Amino acid sequence: MTAPEAPFVTVLTPVYNGEDYLAECIESVLKQKYQNFEYIIVNNCSTDRSLAIAQEYATKDRRIRVHTNERFVEVIDNHNIAFGLVAARAKYCKVVSADDLIFPDCISQMVELAEKNPAIGFVGAYQLSGGCVKWQGFSYPQQIFNGLEIGRWILSQRQSFVDGQPVFGFGSPTSLLYRADLLRRWVKYFPNPSPHSDTSAGLRDLAHCDFGFLYQILSFERLHQKTQSSKSIEMNGQASAYLSDLIDYGSFYFDAAERRSKISSALREYQRYLAINLFRSRDKTFWDYHKGRLQELGYPLARWTLFKAAVAVTLEAALNPGRVARRIWKRV
Repeated sequence: MTAPEAPFVTVLTPVYNGEDYLAECIESVLKQKYQNFEYIIVNNCSTDRSLAIAQEYATKDRRIRVHTNERFVEVIDNHNIAFGLVAARAKYCKVVSADDLIFPDCISQMVELAEKNPAIGFVGAYQLSGGCVKWQGFSYPQQIFNGLEIGRWILSQRQSFVDGQPVFGFGSPTSLLYRADLLRRWVKYFPNPSPHSDTSAGLRDLAHCDFGFLYQILSFERLHQKTQSSKSIEMNGQASAYLSDLIDYGSFYFDAAERRSKISSALREYQRYLAINLFRSRDKTFWDYHKGRLQELGYPLARWTLFKAAVAVTLEAALNPGRVARRIWKRV
């Protein structure tokens, strides 16, 4: 794809106190083989050297623009601010989280696939996450998938909040290319404050577009204790996120009876997970979080519910101690 023909892309990096890895992130964007892009770094009132690093690069490359928020906001809000800065002429948007990086072919390969089919709303690819390759499960060599099928597949498999593998899903912001028109439909593209709001947005929009996938590792996700994903794993925020997505978007992908069944199953597994944690030294923050989330979702956690779930786990363990023990260790 020659430069005059190349669609314009807005690349976004929301950042808060990301000085440790921000330079490497920026360098990965500037090393892209694809050249027709602008790069907006959204500084969320950082108190470290993030702003200085971003400004230094902006003086060297006119494609870089630095935006600093007037006040500190939460992570998802900062992403939504970033999405609101996408250029009117941009056809695509690429997010690169400040902890992450993309490989030189990333944008060019993703845009090339998206240009093959205007119905594609997202393009994903394999992502190296520590020593694990994420977003497996797609059927090579098929590259274009019906969005309704992908959404149904993901919602059917997202038992991952308890037992699943971390490799499954359709992607994270750094591993995806977004068609900019999708972003412009919403005042806030990420629809809720959950760390998994990117998945919620995808499930909301996959009902109306196709999904493209490249069987190449095009991005790298850095894992460390400060990331939102690490904090969510520690708290198991995936449990309430999965239940929330079934409630909000399940009707796009399942009939009424199937949706009710999946919500009931997810709620039961969530309650069992919490029952298992009665035997651990979980602090007040943990319990306040899960009680609050269940209250928000319309399923307040009662002591009797938790007791019944604990009894069910105990009985299952008595009948099949080996299998249940393995499941319990996975969950806690």
